[in-house]
Amino acid sequence: MRARVERAIAECGRIANMSEEAGRITRRFLTPPMHDVHAHLGARMEKLGMNTSVDAAGNLRGRWQPEGAGARRLLLGSHLDTVANAGAFDGVLGVTLALEWVELAQDLKLPLAVEVIAFSEEEGVRFGVPFLGSKAVAGNFDMGLLVLEDAAGVRMEDAIRGFGLDPARMGEATLDDDVLGFVEVHIEQGPVLEAEGLSVAAVNAIAGQTRFNLRFNGQANHAGTTPMRLRRDALTAGAEWITAVEALAQRSEGLVATVGKVIVEPNGSNVVPGAVQLSLDVRHADDSRRASAVEQLLAVANAIAKRRGIGLECTKLLDQPAVQMDARLTGVLVDAIGAAGFPVKTMPSGGGHDAMVMAARVPAAMLFLRSPGGISHHPDEAVLEEDVEAALRVGREFLSRLAKETG
Repeated sequence: MRARVERAIAECGRIANMSEEAGRITRRFLTPPMHDVHAHLGARMEKLGMNTSVDAAGNLRGRWQPEGAGARRLLLGSHLDTVANAGAFDGVLGVTLALEWVELAQDLKLPLAVEVIAFSEEEGVRFGVPFLGSKAVAGNFDMGLLVLEDAAGVRMEDAIRGFGLDPARMGEATLDDDVLGFVEVHIEQGPVLEAEGLSVAAVNAIAGQTRFNLRFNGQANHAGTTPMRLRRDALTAGAEWITAVEALAQRSEGLVATVGKVIVEPNGSNVVPGAVQLSLDVRHADDSRRASAVEQLLAVANAIAKRRGIGLECTKLLDQPAVQMDARLTGVLVDAIGAAGFPVKTMPSGGGHDAMVMAARVPAAMLFLRSPGGISHHPDEAVLEEDVEAALRVGREFLSRLAKETG
């Protein structure tokens, strides 16, 4: 087991070097480094005897069909893309561990078909819309998104074609009905497991999230000659609204709200800002409370814009409902955690994951690993060897139980 642990972690380190930026881990949807990742992981899949392919959304897929297994298969996987200046384990560890689970199934000679999916996009960094990879697999990809442009003016459709894929074949990425369920192994990205001294937990639900882009449109003007009372400063309007976002979240139990991206135009030190674009990310496990918070925040933005005499544009990018994990599949995972000798814990996820998209199509479950320091989306992101070993031991128990249950 120790060799598997070391390999799963080392693979994450190798893939971390496949980046758009030297010295930083940045790998966005279908950028050139993704070719290198596909080649590396594809070779590992082939060594395991898996049939490999890349679908029109850029998802790398490998299928293991052992002799005596039925047509229905278990899906395992996570995502390969990252945020800018990321850590090495978010998403990628779920893929490297999925391949270790496949080898465990082979060693145990389980009559269980397994497909590993390494999703091309989950973070929403390049085009502002997350879950592109899993939405294609789940049959929920919106072809209208193909016209979106990245920061360099490249349309999504052209990015897909530039990767050597055909967006017209997107429908072929959709799953057939011969699926037992989907399991995603992922780092927690939070401090709960560490605070409780636990290696792993089963996820019982994933919080819903809403994402918006807001743009305050004022008037750029000379910083020295424009009196304060005559200014239409878009940035001060945005700043006022950001503090309102924070205040609402602080007084609302279970709500988290974030403005993580700000673009100022023309962004000159001696120019009154004429426009500012801001992101909004709102999450809550209760969809009605999340919707109410978003409504309040948009109303506040409108009031600020009206009072200051500037324009406001609001564009919804995502409205993802909270998702309950499948009770039966999660039950098997919970039993596996106990059988592997670990305390059983179930918990919700505040972060969004591909499992929440896949749950709309097939039964889905998640296994969390402890995040040291609760750190993620940062170069200091880490995992402990003992926790990776725990995930492997749970995987062996889970696969054995599922094969017996479905055999």
